[in-house]
Amino acid sequence: MSGAVLSLGSNLGDREDMLCKALGALSALPNTTVLSTSYVYETQPVGYFNQPLFLNAAVLVDTELSPHTLLGCCLGIEAALGRERNIKNGPRVIDIDLLLYQGVSCTGDELTLPHPRMAQRAFVLVPLADIFPNGIVFEFNFSGQISKAFNDTGVVKYNNLCLDESRVDR
Repeated sequence: MSGAVLSLGSNLGDREDMLCKALGALSALPNTTVLSTSYVYETQPVGYFNQPLFLNAAVLVDTELSPHTLLGCCLGIEAALGRERNIKNGPRVIDIDLLLYQGVSCTGDELTLPHPRMAQRAFVLVPLADIFPNGIVFEFNFSGQISKAFNDTGVVKYNNLCLDESRVDR
């Protein structure tokens, strides 16, 4: 089994419900266990600004799936939940990004690990710090970016909601 870290985001429809459905689908993947989840944060859009605010969270899983297979499963979950890719960085019912996979570093057309822009995104780093408060995840050290991420006014804890499996319908 290997650890993997995922980022979840939604800014269309019932955003909370979409995050819970995505978590439920991740929990149902073969040979994959959700180990930990972050609080949920409401965040400003990045890249394309004419859209609603996002809800974002981070998830740590333990999996026997390869990084490419896990990515394929995430894309399948997005499609099953109604994700459409019409505008780059545009609004979406669900977004699931594979950020890190324990012991794997790769660069490719389909998958780059660690995720190439995660260290510049407060909406990723703040939830990640809930799970890894020392700022170290596997071989990735983001401790130097934590204080800047927490000072980003575009990231606000969302009603103290913690994304956890107790809220997931099965």
